[in-house]
Amino acid sequence: MGEQAEKLPVDGFAPPMDARTLVEAVTIRNVEDIHDAAVVLRDYAAAYGLRVALCDDIASKETMVDADGAVLAADLFGWLGDGERWWEDHRLALHSPLPRSCRYESEPFWCNSEGFRTAQPNPYLEEIDPGRYFAANPRYKSAIVVPVHLPFGQISANSFHPGDPDIVDLTDLFAEIGDTLGLATRRFIAGYASAMRTKRRIPSDCELSKREVECLRWAAIGKTDREIGMIISLSHATVRYHVHRAGEKLNSVNRAQTIFKAGQLGYLGANS
Repeated sequence: MGEQAEKLPVDGFAPPMDARTLVEAVTIRNVEDIHDAAVVLRDYAAAYGLRVALCDDIASKETMVDADGAVLAADLFGWLGDGERWWEDHRLALHSPLPRSCRYESEPFWCNSEGFRTAQPNPYLEEIDPGRYFAANPRYKSAIVVPVHLPFGQISANSFHPGDPDIVDLTDLFAEIGDTLGLATRRFIAGYASAMRTKRRIPSDCELSKREVECLRWAAIGKTDREIGMIISLSHATVRYHVHRAGEKLNSVNRAQTIFKAGQLGYLGANS
């Protein structure tokens, strides 16, 4: 498949630390920790010849910053060259194969123009072609990708690109550090999201009843109150009550938002 990536000596960077030390070093407990944690993750990746690109929420247009407002992608991770300001293109989350793939995969993987290499077969990724992504980005021909799925349906897409544009095969490097990168990236992103989350859109300690969940599951696939009542042997008025009661608990403004919030909390499952 081409040249293999090797661990590269990088001037100014200490030898890579072990996984436990790395995870602790990238832990973010408040916004003041963001800068130093990002530097640690950058330096760890750089010791293996990789550049870091992080996005904490592919549904948001907000750029990741530290406590002083410095843009992580530019000021810390060094994406400053012509055409490298990828975070300013808000279409990427919808159209780029890498963030799209993170919607369907939750474990770290690597990819090149020939496809995605995941720990377990993922038929969803077979429908996504990464070839055009790498064709449009000649600075690199492969990437390690770490999806991070957070509470409330938030999806984070993170990639690590070889500094050498000729490297197309990351098999050995991924085997060596893929799991560690996954652990460290998840810890960093989870801490960042927690530190930066300022609004509480779902009440804490929300507990739906069995009947409320049952009604919402059927409502999520388009059944009316009358149809749900026929399915579970309740009057449509009783079904409406259960849906309304769930909405009150979730602080929702309508039926659609009730279903959405219940889904974010995992009450409806993946098959609803």
